[in-house]
Amino acid sequence: MIKIILITFVFILSISNNLYSKENCSDFKKFSLDYMKCKASSAKSKAVTAGKDFIKDTKEFQNKEWSDEKKK
Repeated sequence: MIKIILITFVFILSISNNLYSKENCSDFKKFSLDYMKCKASSAKSKAVTAGKDFIKDTKEFQNKEWSDEKKK
């Protein structure tokens, strides 16, 4: 089950427009090692940013919900 979720997640990331880097990776041949490194570095930085945003949003939601429960 976890494998299916992970494969789906990777597939969605690969077709997402957010995966495109701001760097110009088109200078390299498409199947060269440099091109893959360029794409991977941009995807990694975007994934880390998305993860941090998710954690921040989760913490904010929990704090809001818990503070609402304390008021009751």
